[in-house]
Amino acid sequence: MTGLRWGILATGFIADTFASDLRTAGLDLVAVGSRSQESADAFAARFDIPHAHASYEALVADPDVDIVYVSTPHPMHHENAKLALEAGKHVLVEKAFTLNRAEAEDLQRIASERGLLAMEAMWTRYLPHMVRIREIIAAGTLGEIRAVTADHTQKISADPEHRLNALELGGGALLDLGIYPISFIWDVLGAPRTVTAVARLIETGADSEVATIMTHEGGAISTSLSSSRAAGPDVASVIGTDARIDIDRVWYMPTTFRVVLADGTIAEEYASDVAGRGMEYQAMAAERLVRDGLLEGDVLPLSESVAIMGTLDEIRAQIGVRYPREGASNG
Repeated sequence: MTGLRWGILATGFIADTFASDLRTAGLDLVAVGSRSQESADAFAARFDIPHAHASYEALVADPDVDIVYVSTPHPMHHENAKLALEAGKHVLVEKAFTLNRAEAEDLQRIASERGLLAMEAMWTRYLPHMVRIREIIAAGTLGEIRAVTADHTQKISADPEHRLNALELGGGALLDLGIYPISFIWDVLGAPRTVTAVARLIETGADSEVATIMTHEGGAISTSLSSSRAAGPDVASVIGTDARIDIDRVWYMPTTFRVVLADGTIAEEYASDVAGRGMEYQAMAAERLVRDGLLEGDVLPLSESVAIMGTLDEIRAQIGVRYPREGASNG
């Protein structure tokens, strides 16, 4: 490890989980910033954090902070990550990386100009079972990959004022939940050649269900389903001519999977052994990149995060979802 000193920007649920996993991994968490001193103090007390700041500006100005984890809602990611980058801090930004591709490209430009790491916190990609899945695929065990399917379906809240249902907060199933299967599909099959999407919209205009069918290089097909109003199986499969990988519930968290040969024989069974939620793996990956003087890694390059935001833009264009701050276009 590099000994990077972490600061956490915002104090919501995901920040709480991230802080807990940082502590489990023994990483150096030194500061937290909130919009109120009371919230910052309470968060700092829970995790024994020495510096509690009453503003995001004070957090990024803290000379003891090397890297900032941005955990605010999607519409604030661009503003908050830009604030940290312009203060000379590396950033790990919650997924979805931004509201749209234009914002992602702007952060990419700023990070590049300043020689800083900007990385999307798609923590699933760094989990041990996903590392093993990529090894199996790279070894050719599955043969030609013909299809990938994944769902992320939860029953969260029907309250129109809930964050997930509020368009002004980037609400909808796509950016909160759909980002998981879409990113997984990109990981396995690469960029889609064609994208077809359908959705069910609620009274606020946000998407409560989104389904996609995409085609990829070589003719492979992917499907995804996301829902914020109904709990589904939350499983995923990678299907090849020689074998398939079935990832159990909940596929995007530490879990189990099987490699099943075409004749039904189980060739491998994998069980995760991870303390906590496993968010520390992305943090350790970020530290290694900084240590090695790299601005992008090969697990999820920033250029790919930017391109994935473009796919999400295309899906939203097809289903008719536009966020208020975007005005007349998705950019």
